[in-house]
Amino acid sequence: MNNEITHRSGFVSIIGRPNVGKSTFINRVIGQKIAIMSDKPQTTRNKIQGVYTTNDSQIIFIDTPGIHKPKHKLGDFMMKVAQNTLKEVDLILFMINAEEGYGGGDEFIIERLKETKTPVFLIINKIDRLHPDDIFPLIVKYKDLHPFQEIIPISALQGNNVDTLLAQIEKLLPQGPQYYPADQVTDHPERFIIAELIREKVLHLTREEIPHSVAVVIETIERREHNQSVHVGATIVIERDSQKGIIIGKQGKMLKEVGQRARLDIEALLGSKVYLELWVKVQKDWRNKMSQLRDYGFSDDEY
Repeated sequence: MNNEITHRSGFVSIIGRPNVGKSTFINRVIGQKIAIMSDKPQTTRNKIQGVYTTNDSQIIFIDTPGIHKPKHKLGDFMMKVAQNTLKEVDLILFMINAEEGYGGGDEFIIERLKETKTPVFLIINKIDRLHPDDIFPLIVKYKDLHPFQEIIPISALQGNNVDTLLAQIEKLLPQGPQYYPADQVTDHPERFIIAELIREKVLHLTREEIPHSVAVVIETIERREHNQSVHVGATIVIERDSQKGIIIGKQGKMLKEVGQRARLDIEALLGSKVYLELWVKVQKDWRNKMSQLRDYGFSDDEY
């Protein structure tokens, strides 16, 4: 009898319509904020790799942009990112919002899933917002649409059933190496995470006034050893002159609030005192210009 302990590892894509809770789930599993969270759709623009490591397994989660109908070149890029991950992973988590139930976007995703041989778990998220009796009809509805390997209801926000889901994922993963050091939680450089944390605060504070025509470019990150501090300079890029006044706010109040909130998250990320300086710049129609998309980190070269 072979009692040798084997190590399992693999890549897991999380796919779903916008605003189903993919980033909330990633942050819950990893235990700290690496994916920004917002109640607006299309928060995630790039693949976010979250690394979850135990003694005998390592799961690399890929959070993708929510599936949607593209309206500009940035949207095209986001759709390519989401669809290409289906070809690259060991397991797909198709996440739905229990509150919203079945929608047209789900039909589009399920058609994509039928084209892949990768195992798929259906994850019914936000069950904390439903009566338990309302979950079973959802399971029946989706079970008839695709041969899901597992159907697991969870609450990413409250943590309900998340451990059960992780255990099921670990069982399915192939034997493999530890791809990342045990203490590494993401493959993105800190400059990317810092930019995302700032962008999150803009989305939270400006609500519908600045939808997704905002990008954040980190200009400088300077560590000062004498007082163990980090100085960050960043530019918030928007598309219209009218948006500049909204982000700066009356007497600079809005920009100051964005900076204060972002600084707290960046300090938690870096474990250091942070001094954050923000600027605002207008780049008209940047989401439709490939040169500027590349400058802001949205490159379609790999596709």
